Amino acid sequence: MTPRDAVMLTIQAPAPDPVASAENDPMAACPNSPASSPAQGKCIRAARDLAINGAAPAFSETVHVGRPNIGDRRAFMERVDAMFDRRWLTNNGPLVQELEAKLASYLGVRHVVAMCNGTIALEIAIRALGMKGEVIVPSYTFIATAQALQWQEITPVFADIDPVTHNLDPAAVERMITPRTTGIIGVHLWGRAAPVDELAEIARRRNLSLMFDSAHAFGASYRGRRVGAFGRAEVFSFHATKFFNSFEGGAITTNEDDLARDMRYMRNFGFEDYDRAVHPGTNGKMPEICAAMGLTNLETLDVVVEANRSNYAAYAEALGGIDNLHLLPYDPRESSNFQYVVVEVGDSFPATRDQIVAALHAEGILARKYFWPGCHNMLPFRALYPHAGLLLPNTQTVSERVIVLPTGTALPPEAIDVIASVFRVLGKHEG
Repeated sequence: MTPRDAVMLTIQAPAPDPVASAENDPMAACPNSPASSPAQGKCIRAARDLAINGAAPAFSETVHVGRPNIGDRRAFMERVDAMFDRRWLTNNGPLVQELEAKLASYLGVRHVVAMCNGTIALEIAIRALGMKGEVIVPSYTFIATAQALQWQEITPVFADIDPVTHNLDPAAVERMITPRTTGIIGVHLWGRAAPVDELAEIARRRNLSLMFDSAHAFGASYRGRRVGAFGRAEVFSFHATKFFNSFEGGAITTNEDDLARDMRYMRNFGFEDYDRAVHPGTNGKMPEICAAMGLTNLETLDVVVEANRSNYAAYAEALGGIDNLHLLPYDPRESSNFQYVVVEVGDSFPATRDQIVAALHAEGILARKYFWPGCHNMLPFRALYPHAGLLLPNTQTVSERVIVLPTGTALPPEAIDVIASVFRVLGKHEG
């Protein structure tokens, strides 16, 4: 935000009501921020109360969108002590094997191949599926989805999204298929499943490989079935900020035996045994300490889901009734991790999306503009495909409206009220 924008917020604010006794009484309780908040009970009732306009920030310690969920530390340390006793730190150790087995059972798939991170998992899955030429992906996703293709000299072809769900639009996918297309990568964005059946039908009819980037969707379901078993393979990220984390890590899931075998070769330099490499490969192995964290966090998934669900419900109540603000809903018929609290700012909201984000940042709340400005507007893709945006109107519109808000087990209890107060104050502005 520029200094001019900050001034605009101030001059557009309505004059305070001198009759409002609560506002004139410094001892009155703030209805939007409990007295235990880090700013000594900071109340945000008017523009002058915003930190971006010179008031004290609500939080001295930054409130992040995805602060790590951490399970039972004692259980984790017991696993680490046993790991040190074994002196087996990596190379498909017993903790990795245990994690793979438990994840396969949880997700309902035949094979889970653990990886050092989600990006390497994407690259290995793409190569194992034999993708080449062109592969259709959304531009509205984390940049790694497209980079995993470009890194292997495969052209990512960006298709537009459904403006309601933010997931790939099957009709847009169909329009982008050419004779060079070999595959489709769907993304289960925000933990809400992509249109699996429609994409599968296109892939079958056009003889294309279909896989999913499921980085957001661990624990989510599609038509009652857990994400993980769709397409030929699905890729998960277990990065520290994800709903389920293993410090760093990821995994590929598949129900194809031969595909799982090849991916296990590929993550270990192509080795079949000690002395024989049988496949092109790289180093994608998950170390034992990451598996220890994964196993520990797997035991407390229900606790994290309940915290996220409670946070989401609190956001829905706190933001309800604010005009031109839309909280993306979860389908009550499906399972969800509730990890992504996504708000769309309407065109008629008095403040712009960027002004809102700047005001939240000033309060110490690191709300994010995911996934602005879209992969097609980032390098190298912006230079390679300068006109891609002409075919992505929904991507452009959604990317300019979305704010992702903090949640998780580490969220301060007063944060949601502070965030809602910022929205409420900015929503009173008159143009």
